[in-house]
Parts: sequence; structure tokens; C-alpha cells
Amino acid sequence: MDIFLQQIINGLVVGSIYALIALGYTMVYGIMQLINFAHGEIVMIGAMVTITCINLLIGAGINLPGPLLLLAGLLMAIPVSMLLGFAIERIAYRPLRRAPRLAPLITAIGVSIVLQQAAMLIWGRNYRPFPAILPTEVHDFFGAAITDLQVAIVVLALLLMGGLFFLIERTKLGRAMRATSQNPEVAGLMGVNINTIISMTFMIGSALGAMAGVMVAANYDQAHAYMGSLIGLKAFTAAVLGGIGNLAGAVVGGILLGLIESMCAGYLSSSYKDVFAFVVLIGVLVFRPSGLLGERVADRA
Repeated sequence: MDIFLQQIINGLVVGSIYALIALGYTMVYGIMQLINFAHGEIVMIGAMVTITCINLLIGAGINLPGPLLLLAGLLMAIPVSMLLGFAIERIAYRPLRRAPRLAPLITAIGVSIVLQQAAMLIWGRNYRPFPAILPTEVHDFFGAAITDLQVAIVVLALLLMGGLFFLIERTKLGRAMRATSQNPEVAGLMGVNINTIISMTFMIGSALGAMAGVMVAANYDQAHAYMGSLIGLKAFTAAVLGGIGNLAGAVVGGILLGLIESMCAGYLSSSYKDVFAFVVLIGVLVFRPSGLLGERVADRA
């Protein structure tokens, strides 16, 4: 029973991170019908910028509590990621908005490769350890081990998800985003600035990605320049599992994928835990292409 509970805890932690990243994929797809494969690299850059900023503060002799150092790193990483998301949309995707769907898809893959190689030039290929600034005390929870960091990751992820849902459902910006998602041309005729809304969608998704990147680095105590590829693909799998374009589906898909991966790693083999995510992706695409919460809708005219 304690092994089962431990895998549940691990799955919820990883699944919460997947869900945050999947929200970035599903927001962009809902607005533009585009899979932004560069999103995983934005997650990676958020983690690397945070680690660099914390190390610079420590090297400068600034003695702050660990949470404040982490907050300082986030305050640097989030704007950098948001500006990067804005630049990607403005330079790479906006000129191809009316192009055939294959063109922006290939561009997204190209942008992902460019960002990964740029990160390697800046930070190198070696793993960058996450600074030991957070408490590492382990608590016993009915025979399972849980840390304060794991609790913080799940709680913060849930708060960010709740904040995003509030933004989408209860604010003027959210109404404009939903209108643009349903019909960009009509939304533009009603006074919505389509370019601004799309840019804001990329920036919000990038901010969530930066937060998720820091969670990944803190949870695994390291980050590297090519970490975004695998975790980005897993988050994309989560978005497809829940129903790409559906915010609630991204959350359900992320948490469910984390639990599936954790259970399979715990009871079958941890050596193949990355395989299970893609087995799930294949299964969803074969048996329910619209995802668990997705709806079959007609293509736009």
C-alpha cells in the first residue's frame, strides 16, 4: 500500500507539471490551430535563466532565504520567457498565419531546434545543478515519503491553473481570447485586436512554461539545454490525451499521464517510463483522436 501511495504522490507532482506545460500547448492551438513545438524549449530556458540568476546572486554574496532567491530567479525568468514567446509569435508564426498548415508546423520544429542550439551555446551541454536553497526535509505520509517541495509544486500548479481559468472565463481579455478562438474574423469585426490577443496568448503560455521549467529543475535537482524536447513531447501527449484545445482537458490529461507514467515505472519498469507516455499517445490517436474531453468539430471554412 505504501508503494502505491508513493507512486500516486510522484504521479501527482509530475502530472501537475505536465498539466501546466500542456496548457501552453492547448491555448495556442485553441487560438491558432497550431502546435507550438518550441514551447518545450521555452520551459527549458525558464529553468536555465532561473538557475543562472540564483547562482549570480549567491556568487555576489547576497544572503537571502532560499524562497526569496527562487522568487528573484523567477522574476527574471518569467519576463524573459514572455518576451521570447512574443518574439517567436511575431517573427516566426505571424507571417505564416494564412499559409498552409504544414508551413507553420515545420517552422515550429525549426524554432525549437534553434532555441535548443542557442541554449547549448549559452549554457553548454552539461547538466546544470539546481542550487541547494530549498528545504529537503522528508515527511512520512502513511508510509510514503513526501517533501515540502513536492507539496509546493502541486499547490502552486493548482493555483496557477485556477488563475488561468479565472482569466479565461471572468475577464475581458479572456472573453476576447474565447471569441478569437471561435472565429477570428468575426472577433476582429467586433473590435477585438486579433494580433494583440494572439501575442498575449503566447506570452501567458510562456509564463506558465517558465514556472513549469523551474518546477522540473527543482524536482529533479538539475536542468540541461535539451530537457525541453522530451518534457515538451510528454506535455503535448497530455494535451492530446485530454483534448487539444480544451483547457480542462489539458489539466486532466497532464495529471492522468503523470499517474500512468508513475504507476508503470513503479510496478513494471522505470527504465521504460518514457515509453509509456508515447504508448498512451498512440492509443489516444487510434481510439479517440479528439481526446478524453475533446469534441469533434468541423474545420473552419
